[in-house]
Amino acid sequence: MTGAIAPGLPDRFWPFADAFVAGATVVIDRPRGSRHPRFPQIVYPLDYGYLDGTTAIDGDGVDLWRGSLAGARVEAVLASMDLTKRDAELKLLLGCTPAEMETIMAFHNQSEFMAAALLPRPAGI
Repeated sequence: MTGAIAPGLPDRFWPFADAFVAGATVVIDRPRGSRHPRFPQIVYPLDYGYLDGTTAIDGDGVDLWRGSLAGARVEAVLASMDLTKRDAELKLLLGCTPAEMETIMAFHNQSEFMAAALLPRPAGI
């Protein structure tokens, strides 16, 4: 390959992401309103968990946020970096509204040691 992206390839990601989620079990281990186990001042604004049967860079299941929309469609992907843990992760946003995505972005960008960028699913895909 010459480094060019094949036509239509970026659009392939979203159905692929949905199939990835469909092949796993969603586990919510930090429900909305719960506190972080090590940092009790941090309260989760939405359900947070992982996909059982998957593996992320940290060796645990792929992280996810669960919003209020029905179904398990991947509405966005969030890339986060943590200077304290010295890691970077990909988090899936399932069934999240635009307002919930903003809330999640604010959550991941609330401190000086964490930063995140959001890649929302394009309309019509």
